[in-house]
Amino acid sequence: MNDQPLFARLLNYIEKYQLPLILGLLGVVFIGLGFLGPKISQPKKEEIVLESTKETEGKNIKVDVSGAVKNPGVYSLDEAARVSDAIAAAGGFSLEVDPNWVAKNVNLAAKLTDGQKLYVNTLADASSNTSTQILGTQTANSTININTASEETLDTLPGVGPVTAEKIISGRPYQKTEDLLNRKIVGQATYEKIKDKISVY
Repeated sequence: MNDQPLFARLLNYIEKYQLPLILGLLGVVFIGLGFLGPKISQPKKEEIVLESTKETEGKNIKVDVSGAVKNPGVYSLDEAARVSDAIAAAGGFSLEVDPNWVAKNVNLAAKLTDGQKLYVNTLADASSNTSTQILGTQTANSTININTASEETLDTLPGVGPVTAEKIISGRPYQKTEDLLNRKIVGQATYEKIKDKISVY
């Protein structure tokens, strides 16, 4: 009996103050969102970094490989290639290779130069006492290429001993024979003795 009038009064109150109540509720909601908004973690934007990969194309050099190799010929190699790369490109050593000569003269770590002639001694060369220097270090006029000659070959130059030969090898590569003087690897007197016996190519 007492609940009916109370409920009726509540309905009358809501009907009377309907608009203010709605506005009040909306205000509470907006205020609540205002406090909670900063706390809502928004998804982080993934930064996509585009890395431009520039493929550096190295220059190629031409090397003529002949003698005791399986596939003699002219090969195009990277400018940073070594003697070992040229031998591998030619199929490796052939059965005719002179192993003693290779052990004494071939510097597989020597850097190649464009237009270089690489000749590997054969057993026939050994029997005929052919004095071929390491892989093209000697040109037609019998000059020694200081860029690829072995320590033993450099040691044959007048005024050049094992220590100087090692310095020459450590100072590679050379653009011209005068680099031996400019880099103070040999003195003027020694250079005058060997300048006509050495070359760079």
